[in-house]
Amino acid sequence: MGKVIKGQRKGKGSIFRAHTIGRVAPAKFRNLDYAEREGYLRGVIKEIVHDPGRGAPLAKVVFKDPYHYKHRTEYFIAAEGMYSGQYVFVGRKAALSIGNVLPLSSIPDGTVVCNVEGKINDKGQFARTSGTSAVVIGHSEEGDKVRIRLPSGDRKTVPADCRAMVGIVAGGGRIDKPIMKAGVQYHKYRAKRHSFPRNRAVAMNPVDHRYGGGNHQHIGKPSTIGRYDPPGRKVGKIAARRTGLVRGGKGEKKVDAQGI
Repeated sequence: MGKVIKGQRKGKGSIFRAHTIGRVAPAKFRNLDYAEREGYLRGVIKEIVHDPGRGAPLAKVVFKDPYHYKHRTEYFIAAEGMYSGQYVFVGRKAALSIGNVLPLSSIPDGTVVCNVEGKINDKGQFARTSGTSAVVIGHSEEGDKVRIRLPSGDRKTVPADCRAMVGIVAGGGRIDKPIMKAGVQYHKYRAKRHSFPRNRAVAMNPVDHRYGGGNHQHIGKPSTIGRYDPPGRKVGKIAARRTGLVRGGKGEKKVDAQGI
């Protein structure tokens, strides 16, 4: 019987968990309350900080608690152009300017946004990585849904009460600089998780992987595998409906003016 292969070990976690020691804070909007739903709140950016393992910088924003005599500190994903000392407004009646957080129902078509919520009060789900953004492309006639274009080009419909930050996520151009050497890549992933270096399966021994062994580095068997095969064997193209090159096209799909 062979060893427990790496795919099985990753499923258990252990050394393959994310390296969260040294992280600053989860990047998310403040909890949605009456003040945001019916008006706006003003916060001030105390500093722009680097979060290890994250490409985008974070903005440390301090708000006055509307219900108690205290301050609340939130960490937002920083939009390009935000600076320490800047006032940030959140809420339905906030102005449409860089760094402000508004519900999508208050944002006009064509606006570039980031850190968009997928469900009401989930505090940010889409367009969160450095240099990315989404675009508001349409509102439904009933006013309860909004259509957005994601960084991948896909279009998605979300509730109109979901919030988004105006602007593009800071830190763009990060991947333009070449890695150049393996040591740089090692330290990059050291802050994220244990996923580098990555060994090819065909370079392993038969005991370590289903594709290991042989006088030449080759798989030696079909790479497709069944859905219900045992864990040590379940690697490759799992339950593939088809394999090979995609030939031909499906044609263009017609979408109305609003894309809804």
